Amino acid sequence: MSAPISSAGPAARGAGDDRDRPPPARFAYGLPTWKEITHLLVNLPVSLIGFVYVVSVLSVGAALTVTVVGLPLLAFALAGARLLGRLERKRARALLGVRVDEPSPLPMGRTTGWLNRFWLMLKDPVGWRTVLYDFIRLPWGVLTFSVTLVSLFVLWPVLPFIARGLTNVDRALVRGLLSPSDELERRIAELESDRGVVVDTAAADLRRIERDLHDGAQARLVNLAMGLGLAKEKLLEDPDTAAEMVAEAHGEVKLALQELRDLARGIHPAVLTDRGLDAALSSVASRCTVPVKVTADLPARPAEAIEGIAYFTVSELLQNVSKHSGARSASVDVWRADDRLMLQVVDDGRGGASLDGGTGMRGLAERLGAVDGLFVVDSPPGGPTTVTAELPWRDRTPAPGGAAVPRGRR
Repeated sequence: MSAPISSAGPAARGAGDDRDRPPPARFAYGLPTWKEITHLLVNLPVSLIGFVYVVSVLSVGAALTVTVVGLPLLAFALAGARLLGRLERKRARALLGVRVDEPSPLPMGRTTGWLNRFWLMLKDPVGWRTVLYDFIRLPWGVLTFSVTLVSLFVLWPVLPFIARGLTNVDRALVRGLLSPSDELERRIAELESDRGVVVDTAAADLRRIERDLHDGAQARLVNLAMGLGLAKEKLLEDPDTAAEMVAEAHGEVKLALQELRDLARGIHPAVLTDRGLDAALSSVASRCTVPVKVTADLPARPAEAIEGIAYFTVSELLQNVSKHSGARSASVDVWRADDRLMLQVVDDGRGGASLDGGTGMRGLAERLGAVDGLFVVDSPPGGPTTVTAELPWRDRTPAPGGAAVPRGRR
C-alpha cells in the first residue's frame, strides 16, 4: 500500500517549518547578573590601586610624623581616601544597586587656623574607615577576580548564584565601611549647622538692640541732658524760658521711657513673663491691622525659651499679615500635641507666600530648625495662607524661690 499523498499546501508546510525553528538566541544571564560579574572582575584593579595608595601614602606620612611635613601629608592622604571612598560608592550604586548616602563634608569653613583644620582632617572617621576598606580589599579583590574568571569558563551554569553570593559580601563591606555613621553623623552635622544659626541670630539681635539704643533712647537722653544744662544756665536770668525748657525736657523723658519700653518689649515682653503665651499673643493680635482670633489650648506653660520663640514667631507672622497679605481676617491657634507645641496662623489674604520670597520666612524657618522645630508654609496664589510651626515641648519646673524655670536650667 502506498503512503497517502498530502494535500497540504505551501502555507501548511511553512507553518510546520516555523514550529520546528529554534527560539532566537539570547544571553543566558540577565543585566543584573552581568553587572555583578563586571563588578567582581573590576575588583582586582580597583582594590590594587586603593591598597597601593593606602600603604604608600600613609606609610610615608606616618614615617615623617617626626618632621614638619608628616602630619599635613597624613591629613591630605585621608582627604584622598575620602575621594576613593566616593568613587567606590558610585561604583557600588551603578553595578550593585547599593544606595549609600554620601557622608557629610568636613566643616572646614567653620574652622579657623590651619592647625585646627589639619586636626579636623586627621580625626576624620570617614577617611579612616575608607583606609580600612582599601587595606582589606586586596585579598578579597584577588579572590573574587579569580573565582569569577574561572567560573565564566568552568562553572558558568551556576555563576549567577556565585556572583550573587560574592557581591553580597561587597554590599556588606560598602554599607559597613563606606556609609556615613547613620543618624549620629547626620545629627552632629545638623547640630553644628543649628549652632551657627543660633550664633548668627544672637549676634543680629545684639546689633539690633545696640542700633535701637544708639539711634533712639540714647539720642533722646543726650538731647535731654543738653536741654537741662541750658535750662540750668537760664534758671536765674530767665526763669520763664528755663521753665519752658524743663517742660520740653519732661516730654523728652516720656518719649525716651516709651522707646525703652518698646525696646524691652522687643527683647522679652512683660506680659509674656507675667501672664503667659495666651495673653501675650492676644496683645500682639490687638495691634494687628486686621481682626485676629486667638485660640490657645495649653494645659501648662512651656519653658521660657520655647515660649519666647513661639511668641516672636507669631508676632512676625502677624506683622507679615498686616503688611503683605491684604487679608480681611486672620486666626492664631496654639495647642499641645504630645511632646510638641503647635502654632498655626491662617489668613484669607492673597496668598503666594513662600520660604524663598524673602528673608523673614526663611529666618523663622532657620530659628525653629535650630531648636528641632518645623516650619511649613501653605500659601497658594489667591489664598488662603496657612503657616504651621512646631516646637519641642519642655515643661517648666518650679524654682526654689517659687518662680518657674525651664527643666534642666536651675
